[in-house]
Amino acid sequence: MRTGLATVLGVEVALLQAGMGGVAGTELACAVSNAGAAGCVGGYKLAGDALSAMLGRLVAGTDRPVGVNLIPEVVGPDDLAQQVEQVLAETPPYVYVSLFGMPEDAVFERVAASGRVLVVQVGTVEDGVLAAERGAVVVAQGTEAGGHLLGVSGRDDLVARLRDRLPDACIVAAGGIGSPADAERAVGAGADGVLLGTAFVVARESRAHPHFKMAVTAADGVDTVITDVYEIGWPGRRHRVLATPVTENPKQPKNFIGRTVVEGRVYPVPRFSAAVPTVATTGRIEEMALYCGLGCGAVSEELSAAVVVAAFARVVPSFRVVETG
Repeated sequence: MRTGLATVLGVEVALLQAGMGGVAGTELACAVSNAGAAGCVGGYKLAGDALSAMLGRLVAGTDRPVGVNLIPEVVGPDDLAQQVEQVLAETPPYVYVSLFGMPEDAVFERVAASGRVLVVQVGTVEDGVLAAERGAVVVAQGTEAGGHLLGVSGRDDLVARLRDRLPDACIVAAGGIGSPADAERAVGAGADGVLLGTAFVVARESRAHPHFKMAVTAADGVDTVITDVYEIGWPGRRHRVLATPVTENPKQPKNFIGRTVVEGRVYPVPRFSAAVPTVATTGRIEEMALYCGLGCGAVSEELSAAVVVAAFARVVPSFRVVETG
């Protein structure tokens, strides 16, 4: 017997929003959660006062289940532990912890001790099994996904193999889900729900730069490439992006091509930066990292987060408990 995602998170729609750093601000996360799904804000490298400011806006914007996404391999174990402690200390119990990639065992133990829900995105069966055994909701990311890639398997294949190993686990599919039909296929492979990234990049509440949004809505899957050129700030990880002058000519100098503002602080943006262009970014936007999944062909207009959630609510499972075995 396994418990459905709706029960685990306390949501009405078994849909997670990806915690995309920069793009997924509190406006988007709260809008998704207020629409009945599970929103998620991108915590990325925020800490201290900057993280506190974001958490304050998050809890002021919704009293429904909502997540904070953190990235273990970007910040390292010590900083991640501090981020987790800050999230747990400064937010109410309905805020869940979302991790992109596997943390050390101490993080699993700390979140479990707090009674919070832990969501962990993985790209391999081995990591999925370990995360499920430690009590986490497992997000199975396929290579169809936009952004950084955690494995080499296709979405439905990874979901099916995880379901075979983990009949009672709560498994969410991620990667290339741009339409309800894509979601139906993922559910058919064994998923309890889906995670959307690209579809929310172009949501009205998203902080993605207007050029970024227009590029996604005009694109099809063939316009994306898997590369590792956007490595400044996040080295050693392949990513799927829209093809740009930088992906086409990766031997260009690492000059500064713009600047961006994060929680009131101004940062220069070098060519090959992993940072996405947001509404607070200026410069050569067309050269920056435009993360985009294979499902972009079904994402053709800027809609409100609530409209996106409603479209998928008809196809993702809302079951509370299902018999297994």
